[in-house]
Amino acid sequence: MAVRIPLATAGGALIVALQVLLGAATAVRGQDATGPADIAEGERLCSEFCASCHGADLEGQTDWRSPDADGRLPAPPHDDTGHTWHHGEHLLFDYTKLGGKTVMAAQGLDFDSGMPAFAEELSDQEIRNILAFIKSTWPERLREMQAIRTEAERLLDQADR
Repeated sequence: MAVRIPLATAGGALIVALQVLLGAATAVRGQDATGPADIAEGERLCSEFCASCHGADLEGQTDWRSPDADGRLPAPPHDDTGHTWHHGEHLLFDYTKLGGKTVMAAQGLDFDSGMPAFAEELSDQEIRNILAFIKSTWPERLREMQAIRTEAERLLDQADR
């Protein structure tokens, strides 16, 4: 026997689903509410704090997928050839603020990341500006994919509460 759902109920559910999706897209865009001045500041800060490892053009270190003699992975590129865009905004922010090893340990992983913590050197807004600059260098397609990952990350965080 087929279950019949009244048209009004199905229509209402569709409206709610659309509102959730539109709200989620707005929330993701709201996290990226940076203007040209913020991106320019992010570029300056990236040159000062990030380029020594990740490169002046965000190209990363040579052979970044292979561990060095200490077992650490070299700094990856932050351009479209790397994997930065594979991660949600919250993870990228925490990785920058708290350092890679701390973030990985919080996820139950024993990973000796070479990424230092910048909580003492950079404000939260400065970290957001750096991330906005990095994202501004990506093609639109990658920015869209990263926004989807950010939204998925947000939904998982909500489900964990």
